[in-house]
Amino acid sequence: MQHSDDEVLVERRGAVGSLVLNRPHAMNAITRSMILRIAAALDEWEHDDSVKTVLLTGAGERGLCAGGDIVGMYHDALAGGDGTRLFWHDEYLLNARIARYPKPYVAFMDGVVLGGGIGVSAHANARIVTERTRFGMPEVGIGFSPDVGGPWLLSRAPGELGTHLAMTGRMGSGADAVALGFADHYVESDWLPALATALETTPAAEAIAAVAMPAPASPLAAQRSWIDSCYEGDDAATIVARLQASTVSAARETASIILTKSPTGVSVALEAVRRARQLDSLEEALEQDWRVSTSFLHGTELIEGIRAQVIDKDRMPRWSPASLSDVARADIEAYFAPGDEGELGLTARQDRSTP
Repeated sequence: MQHSDDEVLVERRGAVGSLVLNRPHAMNAITRSMILRIAAALDEWEHDDSVKTVLLTGAGERGLCAGGDIVGMYHDALAGGDGTRLFWHDEYLLNARIARYPKPYVAFMDGVVLGGGIGVSAHANARIVTERTRFGMPEVGIGFSPDVGGPWLLSRAPGELGTHLAMTGRMGSGADAVALGFADHYVESDWLPALATALETTPAAEAIAAVAMPAPASPLAAQRSWIDSCYEGDDAATIVARLQASTVSAARETASIILTKSPTGVSVALEAVRRARQLDSLEEALEQDWRVSTSFLHGTELIEGIRAQVIDKDRMPRWSPASLSDVARADIEAYFAPGDEGELGLTARQDRSTP
């Protein structure tokens, strides 16, 4: 059995503090112990002048990270445990820590990067994607809503592209990640080993510039015309009706995709992105994520979604409510109300750190 300390390989390589997510059998899905190990390493390296750059990578060939350990969440929820809430608490604190990290934090977003994988990479100050990158926030497919600061990033994508990804749970390419603001640099995957080596002796900006290339045209951005027109407004059922009535076949196909997702998850995801547009900082967005996520723990959608997708794998979730029109506005708003779990305290920490 793999020891928890081995789930994140932490080592020094020249001027680099290296973090390797090391659960390739689970596509490097993140556990709470991994979150805490990364946080401890960042704390240590921040005050170590010999560490100039932090580098995050994933073990195996499939990708950086497929998200949080949802199988663990499922069993914790059935047992009535507190593990998922504690996981989210520490995860969101780490997401904010990464965004404010004072040294170059380079994330190789190669291969699959989903959900919690976005949280530990897309808030970095040097985000690198490749031709193999497939990124996304697929939470609506498991009866949940994008978290880890995802709504903050999605709300700041051009037009309604972020809303489209939030409501469908679909993945984008490396070129899409750059176009939507989830990544900064495009590098051919064959060059990543050389870049990792160069970072050991060369400042991050210089090493990246030596291998980065212009990103290809974004396939998702090319569809912005129908996406922007269909995704206007705050009502998910209305958006789906527009998609269904569109003369664009891709729009009609998208409507069919959304209708397979959790109606509650889709409705809350839309609201989360809309509200995130009005927020002033990632910290505020993560506080919103905390309220929304912990609210999902009090319902049945998340358990049912995980059951259908990864436990029984019947792909036949029994959503409740079963349709978008049955999701009441008051129920959506309740997900954003402060709960018994309190706040993360991130905005207070941010205020204390502001000069």
